Amino acid sequence: MIKHLLAGLLLSASIALPIAAQENTAPVVAGGSAGRVASGDALVSSADPRASDAGREILAAGGSAADAAMATMLALTVVEPQSSGIGGGGFFVYHDAQSGEIITIDGREEAPSAATPARFLTPDGRPMSFREAVPGGRSVGVPGNISLMAEVHRRFGRLPWRALFRPAIRLAEEGFVVSPWLATALQGSEERWASFPETRRHFFIDGRPARAGERLNNPELAAVLREVARGGPDAFYTGRTARAIVEAVTTAPRNPGDMTLADLAAYQAQEREPVCFQYRVYRLCGMGPPSSGATTVFGILGMLEGYDMRTMGRNNPMSWHLLSEAMRLAYADRDAFVGDPDHVEVPVAGLLDEAYLAERARRISPFRAADSYPVGSPPGAPPRIPAPAAEVPSTSHFVVIDRAGNVASMTSTIEGVFGSQIVARGMVLNNELTDFSMVPERDGALVANRVEPGKRPRSSMSPTIVYDAEGRPILAVGSAGGPRIIMHVAKTLIGVLDWDLPVEEALALPNLYMAGEGNLLENTEEGIAMAPQLARFGRTVLNAELGSKLNAAERDEDGSGWTGAADPRSVGAVAVE
Repeated sequence: MIKHLLAGLLLSASIALPIAAQENTAPVVAGGSAGRVASGDALVSSADPRASDAGREILAAGGSAADAAMATMLALTVVEPQSSGIGGGGFFVYHDAQSGEIITIDGREEAPSAATPARFLTPDGRPMSFREAVPGGRSVGVPGNISLMAEVHRRFGRLPWRALFRPAIRLAEEGFVVSPWLATALQGSEERWASFPETRRHFFIDGRPARAGERLNNPELAAVLREVARGGPDAFYTGRTARAIVEAVTTAPRNPGDMTLADLAAYQAQEREPVCFQYRVYRLCGMGPPSSGATTVFGILGMLEGYDMRTMGRNNPMSWHLLSEAMRLAYADRDAFVGDPDHVEVPVAGLLDEAYLAERARRISPFRAADSYPVGSPPGAPPRIPAPAAEVPSTSHFVVIDRAGNVASMTSTIEGVFGSQIVARGMVLNNELTDFSMVPERDGALVANRVEPGKRPRSSMSPTIVYDAEGRPILAVGSAGGPRIIMHVAKTLIGVLDWDLPVEEALALPNLYMAGEGNLLENTEEGIAMAPQLARFGRTVLNAELGSKLNAAERDEDGSGWTGAADPRSVGAVAVE
């Protein structure tokens, strides 16, 4: 690729901006013993202190990073029901210290066998709006996290299966303090849940949404967790729990679905080929399709590699302009080409081909934003039409390091806030099927991310592990945020790898995303100062709330340990064993 393109010219455009410390906009939840930033040989960084403590408990008992990650996922099911859990799915990226391998496991939800491409079309052929499609059973995919957990434990577990459930069962039975994020998600839910009294029953106190600092418990969810701890994944995908899921989906008061017991019984998490990419001296690895995370994050970085981002630095608005333009090019290809590889051909190698990315990068002017960017033609790709899906900014990410050097980076989700709004036996069910494109074809061409039976919808989840030039894992990162996940992770990687920022400062960099032909830049002190300078490149720039839930861990420079960090915008925390 072109190296250090126009480096001197870009330096001359540098404009000094204040480096502002990111404020903690949400307090750490009472009862947690973890902090925002912490260092040690073994640690857990997640979106909630109770979940981080659950992972630390498993590490202290001799569990692997994989064991602790699964316990963290289960605990998040209890304390962060609005965002993730066993009623949804996830992507798991793992560095196995003994073999040196990177392994990725796909626990993404699947469409029922009765699903058709017209699933989200009205009787008159109009695509449903996202708001129309989400509530009820039609949006629910077959949950994948328990199957993912079983595969992870089979491959990398050290502790007995049932031991991983103990922290989550305790939280569900004894109760937990409602966090500010959960309380905020519950606000305004009276109208939203008017058709879902079962959901209200679990999260309301005295007829109103639970408030921050109040206590909730979930004995029905505790019973499910106990049954699966005793009976393994079959106790989830068959029997009482499976029947409860099917009943909740098919009898939903709005948009009843068509999931069957056979759909649940047939579900299997899948090991996928990891997507790895060379960026400068680093090797980055992440999740392949149906995730669009790795291909899009790495595509953005590949288009920026020809620029001297390190010398330009974080305070140069041209750095952010180049990131903005690379974002638009990479997302155009994402929307056109990425889907479930079991159903559509995804040109992963072509999307990350060095010559192709160099050709795409040449479309970027360092001095002026383009009016628009066309879909590219990556090697090996059929012609495709862009068709974005309506992801929303929920989800949860967590990172675990153990003393043996294993590294887990996992993103777990139920899609939107409280998913489909349906609860079955105490667990919130996902609305992941609205991650499919609502329109099955456009301009006579089939959309890659259309609904099909047994298909997994495209996702932006971007769990990532980074290796140094010696092949050592040095960084693990991921985020919540719907389609913005990709940009949250990309700016963090640039912050650490190009701008030499400590991981906690890289997480706190302003978030950036698209808004039509303009850009949204987070309304932090740094983002507000940057906005008018960035607008000089020809795009409208609006400061806005762009919350994120990044979690990460970075190897210390001397290699002696790790520093974990949680997004300062969240109630997340790091727990050290």
